[in-house]
Amino acid sequence: MVIGCAGGLVHPFFVAARRLGLARQPYDGAMALTRDEITRRAARELRDGYIVNLGIGMPTLVANHIPEGMDVWLQSENGLLGIGAFPTDDEVDADLINAGKQTITARPGASFFSSADSFAMIRGGHIDMCILGAMEVSQAGDIANWMIPGKMVKGMGGAMDLVAGVRKVVVTMDHCSRKGGSKIVRECSLPLTGTGCIDMVITDLCVLEMDHERQRFRLTERAPGVSTDEVIEKTAGEILVDVEASTIEV
Repeated sequence: MVIGCAGGLVHPFFVAARRLGLARQPYDGAMALTRDEITRRAARELRDGYIVNLGIGMPTLVANHIPEGMDVWLQSENGLLGIGAFPTDDEVDADLINAGKQTITARPGASFFSSADSFAMIRGGHIDMCILGAMEVSQAGDIANWMIPGKMVKGMGGAMDLVAGVRKVVVTMDHCSRKGGSKIVRECSLPLTGTGCIDMVITDLCVLEMDHERQRFRLTERAPGVSTDEVIEKTAGEILVDVEASTIEV
């Protein structure tokens, strides 16, 4: 599911969202990254010409940080390649929506097609990257992000197809839940979206990159002021700490 804008255009929706996570706050003594800083780091994984699908929630903010001069095409499961900026009040067209039912615009060169063709793009490996949120990620790269048992859910959406068909899958999320429990776990307790499919996790504490041979995430970057010991303490799953982690630029 994608909500976004290309070429650095920013809709007031994004401005409001950024204000919610703009100020850095102490995180048990460490200064954790804001949602804005997490998604800015995620945007550094983009490459010119990429076709990208952004999940709902935090991943939508990645559209604010597409590097200037980089041409990135945003795709939506309901049949659009080339999502533009969110419309102004006088530009709203109720018939032009993304997979999240939000009104959007189409950038010059955009293409419209059926949902079947859209999922053929995803399942056929034609999407370069997707950036998703998650409730849990396991140490082996499994992801649970589509439902919590007992809570109402509209449906699984396209996440299961995305994690199975997209070339690179990146997760952006808080390192711990609101109750303080780690969201990077040994095994997911929630219904799975996909298994062994996550390539990178970017949290408010660190960046973890999957070593596919060893089937474990490696700590490669830490938030400013966050130590390796703090990351290990707040991570329930096993991670590799066999390289010197750099500091995330914010």
